[in-house]
Order: sequence, then C-alpha cells, then structure tokens
Amino acid sequence: MMMEKNASFEDFFILLGFSNWPHLEVVLFVVILIFYLITLIGNLFIIILSYLDSHLHTPMYFFLSNLSFLDICYTTSSIPQLLVNLWGPEKTISYAGCMVQLYFVLALGTAECVLLVVMSYDRYAAVCRPLHYTVLMHPRFCHLLAAASWVSGFTTSALHSSFTFWIPLCGHRLVDHFFCEVPALLRLSCVDTHANELTPHGHELIFVLIPLILILTSYGAIAWAVLSMQSTTGLQKVFACGAHLMVVSLFFIPVMCIYLQPPSENSPNQGKFIALFYTVVTPSLNPLIYTLRNKDVRGAVKKLMGWEWGI
Repeated sequence: MMMEKNASFEDFFILLGFSNWPHLEVVLFVVILIFYLITLIGNLFIIILSYLDSHLHTPMYFFLSNLSFLDICYTTSSIPQLLVNLWGPEKTISYAGCMVQLYFVLALGTAECVLLVVMSYDRYAAVCRPLHYTVLMHPRFCHLLAAASWVSGFTTSALHSSFTFWIPLCGHRLVDHFFCEVPALLRLSCVDTHANELTPHGHELIFVLIPLILILTSYGAIAWAVLSMQSTTGLQKVFACGAHLMVVSLFFIPVMCIYLQPPSENSPNQGKFIALFYTVVTPSLNPLIYTLRNKDVRGAVKKLMGWEWGI
C-alpha cells in the first residue's frame, strides 16, 4: 500500500472552513457577503474619486488607491470561494485552484505589508521634511515604490508557495481552514515538515516584523517632530497620520497572532476567526478610516455630486 502520494492537477481538497459550526454557516454567509460588498464599493469609491479629482492627485492618494486595489484583490482571492462553500454542501477546491489561491493570498498580503511601509515613509516625508516633500516624493519615485511593493509580493510568493506544494501529502485532502494557507496545508503532510516551517517563519520575519519596525520608526520620528512644533497644526498632522496607524494595527496584529506564534500554540479554530477578521473586516474598514473626517475627500465628493446634478 502506498502511504504517500503527491497531489496532481486532477486532485482536489476539501476546505472544512466552519463545518464544525453548521448552525453558523448561514449567518456567516450573510455577514461575510455584506462586508465583501462594502469592501468592493468602498475601495472602488476611493480609486474612482482619486482618479477623477485633480486635488487628490498626490502621493498620499496615489498610494491609497494602490492599497484599495490591493484590498479588493486580496479579499477576492479567498472570499468568493468561502461564500460558495458556506452556501452549499460542496466544499471542494481543485488542486490547481488551491495553488492559485495560495499564491495570490501570499503575494497580495506581502505586497500590502510593503505598501504600508511606503505609505508610512510618505507621511514621514510630509511631516518631517515638508520643504523637500515634492522632491522626495517625485511622481516617478512614487510609481517605483508602488511597483516595488507589487513585485516583492509576487516574486516572494512564487518561492514560498512552491515550497509548500513540493511536500508529499497523505491520502486525505481535508484542509482545516476556509482557504488554502501554508500552515493548514503543511498539516496534510505525512513527512517531517520542520524544515518547511522555517520558510514561512523566515518570510513572516522579513515581511511582517521588519515592515512593522520601519513603520513604528517612521511614526516615532513623526511624533518627535510634532512634539517639537508645539502647535495645533502639528497635532492636526498627528491625527491625519493616525488613520494610517490604525490601518497598520488592524492588519499587522491579527497576522502576527497567527503566523508569528509557535505551531504548537496555533489553534486551527482560533486561526480561522482571526484570518476571517483580516481578510474580511479590515479591508472593509480601510475606506472608512481613511475618508472619515477627511476634508479633501469630502470636498471631492461635493464636487463630484455637483457635476452629476449640474450644480
């Protein structure tokens, strides 16, 4: 009897998701669908508004548009599959579909980590180097920074996901998660995966901890500069940067809770709900956090409504 076999493109996986709570599946379907629609509408709104209003053609809103597009892609890489699984009894995903999903989830998540660092540098330049801001954040340089975020995500994901799918799998295909992610897939292996677990931990160290340290360093410098100003203008700049810091917290804290703790302490059920938060809730809150009490956005909306109604 063959104890091990490699998966092929004809194979499939069963995403267990929230099968342990069948009475919650209908409720989760409705809640997740609402948050998904909010994510799509809110982030598309930011992208369209930033494109139409010339006053929003600044580095901050350029990076914010990239973040909105990233959030749309990130949620779409896993949430439609989850909604299908919650709605019906069929909870399968093909081997090829699982590979594609894992690749894009890793790529887009990594790109968002890097982009949040870029956005914190933009705020640092705006607050701490205002006289040199237009030189530091030249449009060509902004495009290079945004491109670097996307390229870093997709290149590292190719390496990271390939390591995961090279490991031999046991006969069963029960993935104890609602999407294909590295820890859940490693649990399907019938060989020692300690060496493979080093790769994700190295990945998280580089693309989670280091970006978080850089972001906190940027905001430490901003706080120091603002305290030196001793003016109401400085405090207003701090509150303006607070939106970005809130988005950073909502994204990084759940990710660290899942990927930076020892595997022995990683509860699959707890991990599912934490992952549900940063894949569903956080992307839907980002547009509200960035646009709430934002004078530039409110002015752009009034102008857009004036065009539509001929005011």
